[in-house]
Amino acid sequence: MELNNKLTVSASPHVKSAETTTGIMLDVIIALIPAGVASIFVFGLKALAVIAVSVAACVLAEFLSRKAMKREQTIGDLSAVVTGLLLAYNLPATMPLWEVALGAVIAIVVVKQMFGGIGQNFVNPALLARIVLMSAFPARMSAGAMAGTNITGWDVEAATGATPMGMISLADGLKDGAPSLMDMFIGTTSGCLGEVSALALMLGGLYLIIRKVISPIIPVAYIGTVAIITLIAFGDVNAMLYEVLGGGLMIGAIFMATDYTTSPITNKGKWIYAICAGLLTCLIRLFGSLPEGVSFSIIIMNILVPHIENATKPTIFGTVKEKKNKEADA
Repeated sequence: MELNNKLTVSASPHVKSAETTTGIMLDVIIALIPAGVASIFVFGLKALAVIAVSVAACVLAEFLSRKAMKREQTIGDLSAVVTGLLLAYNLPATMPLWEVALGAVIAIVVVKQMFGGIGQNFVNPALLARIVLMSAFPARMSAGAMAGTNITGWDVEAATGATPMGMISLADGLKDGAPSLMDMFIGTTSGCLGEVSALALMLGGLYLIIRKVISPIIPVAYIGTVAIITLIAFGDVNAMLYEVLGGGLMIGAIFMATDYTTSPITNKGKWIYAICAGLLTCLIRLFGSLPEGVSFSIIIMNILVPHIENATKPTIFGTVKEKKNKEADA
């Protein structure tokens, strides 16, 4: 009997997985739901409006930009929905809705689609849009809505106050009127939508780790670095916990620093990336003029990811390192 010994060669990848971009994004959306529910519970209908406008504007911006660029539509992969949620969670409930929509256009069109779409952006779209809005509208971005105000109207100047991160400094420590650690953990404080409830963010992060959507390396290394440095700087556990639970550290470490496109692939690279992001966050928080530093830290590390991956790339199997020619060096 004649045997068929032909070798079939096809284009890579040869190993297929049941995972899809849509499936991964759906998992991220599910993981973000607890934080969204917490923000609506704390801030009321205005929080829901900010989330809805952000998501709708991101999806519409992706649809129209892909159509204008004559590219295949990608709104079905749900990445625009994830960007819309992350952007909304980085904004206060008192943000005017037209500014929310402007941020969505910046995130999708400028940061994502102008670089080729999903997988081609070199920085996190939601974070860069947040930085642009912070630079353009600093007063509104820095004043978070007060918890329990249940904002239903459109008076963006009403019911605002200092965020927890604005109540702690290296010189003065914790200031009078700072919320309790339990309030910060549960979420009944002022701040951006996705910053107020550390518990909700941790539940979402745990879901992503169980589903193996993200590795725990980046969140653990990032948050751990901030915890260690701030404990040394303040010499006080309570102050350290304020730094960990306050601001955008939790949402940044769990949901944005772990973005596949803008974070390293190798485990060694992930450690370097996360630890450096933690160091930068602490430098900005402790010595900078801003009480928050997560957005800038992650963006800077996003830019350095290609260099980190190049430095930590594994040796190709079977490759023999070239020996230095001592005679030539002499």
